[in-house]
Amino acid sequence: MEASNFWDNQEKAQALVNELRQLTSVLKPLKELKGAVDDIQVLEEFLQADPTEANQAEVDNAKRALDQQMEVLELQSMLSGSMDKYNVYLSVQAGEGGTDASDWAAMLLRMYARWAELKGYEVEEIELSEAEEAGIRSATILIKGDNAFGYMRSEVGVHRLIRMSPFDAAGRRQTSFAAIDTTPDLDDDVNIEVDWDEEVREDVFRAGGAGGQKVNKTSSAIRLTHLPTNTVVQCQNERSQHKNRAIARKMLVSRLFQREQEKRDAEVAAKRGLKSRIGFGGETIRHYVMAPQQYVKDARTGLTVGNPTKVLDGDIDPFIESFLRDQMGKETE
Repeated sequence: MEASNFWDNQEKAQALVNELRQLTSVLKPLKELKGAVDDIQVLEEFLQADPTEANQAEVDNAKRALDQQMEVLELQSMLSGSMDKYNVYLSVQAGEGGTDASDWAAMLLRMYARWAELKGYEVEEIELSEAEEAGIRSATILIKGDNAFGYMRSEVGVHRLIRMSPFDAAGRRQTSFAAIDTTPDLDDDVNIEVDWDEEVREDVFRAGGAGGQKVNKTSSAIRLTHLPTNTVVQCQNERSQHKNRAIARKMLVSRLFQREQEKRDAEVAAKRGLKSRIGFGGETIRHYVMAPQQYVKDARTGLTVGNPTKVLDGDIDPFIESFLRDQMGKETE
């Protein structure tokens, strides 16, 4: 990186910078952990030489801090899948529930955008289809950050909301559903053979919006359908049809690669007598209850949090960590 011509090839240079950052994120906590252990050993020697309450408190505090460092490192070790390190395309799809479901889908989209913001990640809108009255029918965002896919694979499945409907004149309780899907944003050198002429149907359409500057005046949005697998992706965030096509193709290749990887994982898991950890289909994974009680419960791990507002503001790390620990436990059984 100190070479004078390092930035001559911007793409290669950025790839090396990203690789360095990922390696540093692994090595730095290990070095800090070793340093903390060494410090505790020194403090314990002081305690043996001078067994005062103050020295004992210092040792206890150092050990508590070490436990916290261990928890962080343990969580990082759970993100060791072949695709965990990548950025992630996260898609939200409104399900049953009418306008409430569309509003619920928009709430989930905001929740993940807030989570990404709290993590210091970047969020880029890929496509968004607004509903007629409120909320969205569907949307896809790209979350850029270390291990983004590894974290977000815990969110795949159906999310269920129970609340007093703001769209019901009688104020009755309503149950709504929305589905979350994720796809890793893989490198360009991923080798997946696709016959773009024979296997992929391309549809060009005008991106919709709420009006004004949000409406794309030209038909630049791209939808690609991989006919053999019926895999559909679309992109409308760029005004250029060419750019939207390039992003959509990259998404499609990533999703096809992910399908193959999940298929292999399922086969390996079946041989070991385990359930594959990726891909939940239409399974309801989490319940968000706003009335009459107030709580969020994960159906897979049983974790329950009593403040839905905090969760919907992006505080979903407890659910992510609980899922990863649960999956690690199943894999080691």
